[in-house]
Amino acid sequence: MKRALIAMLVFISVVPSVLFAQGQKDDGVDNSLTNVLEKGEFVLGLDDSFPPMGYRDENGEIVGFDIDTAREVCSRLGVELVCQPIDWSAKEQELATGNIDCIWNGFTVTEERKKAMTFSEPYVKNAQVVVVKADSPYKTLADLSGKTLGLQAGSSAQDAVDSMPEFKATLAEEVGFKDNLMALMDLEIGGVDAVAMDLLVANDNINRSGKDFRILDETLVEEEYAIGFRLGDYALRDAVQAELEAMAADGTLAEIATKWFGADITVVGK
Repeated sequence: MKRALIAMLVFISVVPSVLFAQGQKDDGVDNSLTNVLEKGEFVLGLDDSFPPMGYRDENGEIVGFDIDTAREVCSRLGVELVCQPIDWSAKEQELATGNIDCIWNGFTVTEERKKAMTFSEPYVKNAQVVVVKADSPYKTLADLSGKTLGLQAGSSAQDAVDSMPEFKATLAEEVGFKDNLMALMDLEIGGVDAVAMDLLVANDNINRSGKDFRILDETLVEEEYAIGFRLGDYALRDAVQAELEAMAADGTLAEIATKWFGADITVVGK
């Protein structure tokens, strides 16, 4: 009887904190925006090795298109941006437990993720592609039959490959890496035959590194980037979305995109 009472007391004490972490009071009110404004911080969860969206520069500072965009949004909201590197394979848990306020790092919208979180409107179109060595004989996805494919574990690339069971069945092996950089390093030394990853990230890596890679013309899947918030955090989502739309209207978003991509590739308000 005593154990049952203790268990009930623990449950009662835990539930309010969980609801608070999700931006909700026990009366159902959405406090997600109020919580961020009151603490004066907006905590952005990211994989800090995902250029050009969010990564560390030569000085160890976290930079990127998403970071500049988020910083401008925070400036307009009157809060400080806090960039929090996370284990990408545990990103949903980091968000659900309240360690971060959002996932904003080239984050692909999927039907499965829509069930677990609240998304902003897409702000950039993207695709999942396959990178190979420039001198390799591979031209199409069919050419990878019996070959080894590397990808970041828990990434959209993995989701894309999983969504193509016929293609996946032709592979000799699928190798998961901590991040795209490690996967590309393994490709360079011949550990894997190809790497599946985001098109924007692949283009940026090839252009900046000068590595002898190329991207197959045939894509895995088309996709869109958006910001992931805790399920039900509509107030915070709507506030951020409103600032993004204002930035698109006054040209600020196009300016940031041109800085990082050489052109305005955003889709907000278009």
